[in-house]
Amino acid sequence: MAWKISCLMRTCRFLLLVILFLPCEVTSSVLTVNDKTENYILDTWLGSQESLKCAVKNHTREEELLWYRGEGTVDLKSGNKINSSSVCVSSISEKDHGITFTCKLQRDQSVSISVLLNVFFPPLLSGDDLQTVEEGSDVKLVCNVKSNPQARMMWYKNSNILNLEQNHQVQQTSEYLQLSITKVKKSDNGTYSCIANSSLQMETKDFHLIVKDRAVGIPIEPIIAACVVVFLTLCFGLIARRKSIMKLCVKNEEPQRETAL
Repeated sequence: MAWKISCLMRTCRFLLLVILFLPCEVTSSVLTVNDKTENYILDTWLGSQESLKCAVKNHTREEELLWYRGEGTVDLKSGNKINSSSVCVSSISEKDHGITFTCKLQRDQSVSISVLLNVFFPPLLSGDDLQTVEEGSDVKLVCNVKSNPQARMMWYKNSNILNLEQNHQVQQTSEYLQLSITKVKKSDNGTYSCIANSSLQMETKDFHLIVKDRAVGIPIEPIIAACVVVFLTLCFGLIARRKSIMKLCVKNEEPQRETAL
């Protein structure tokens, strides 16, 4: 029994020595972007350029870095990957607003740091600026808007603030300002202006609404009904005169009958 205990103790000492001398792979590396150690928001402007430099701190060996733009990877040159890596975002547009750039360790991608772009830009307006409708129909004027910071929106008509009538309804979100008009009248004809005012700039877009007279259509249903009535009348008339017609046919056939001698 004693020799078994001695053997077990020697085995435990051996395993302990092996564990002590194994190389440590503890992930102690820390990433920074532009010397910041935590995720942050980068304020920037339309048309500007931003450089993002990711670096590894506390590393004990060469570390390869990866960059992501949103969910997609960024192609890096071979000399721009080890221990430090930079990406340049040039000619920043409104499409870059809200985009996240993330730097990760290739060896352990749970080690990462992200930068969110907050792009300031004046209101950008778009929409169908000319509509022609018939009197009595419904129409929607939709003014699409992109802006950061968010803009205050308002409708004007013929250069005056729009007075909402019973057939008018306005709906606004962060992405559009919509004017719905039900059963348009001749008085709804005119130029409607969508005005967006932010702390950066005020922008205007005109929408032209042309209301034309209601087209006089051919009454298809009454014509079909009349045709059906005429057809049925003719059918009933032919049925009613069937006996007279049959008698005429019989008389016409009698002179042709002859008795053979």
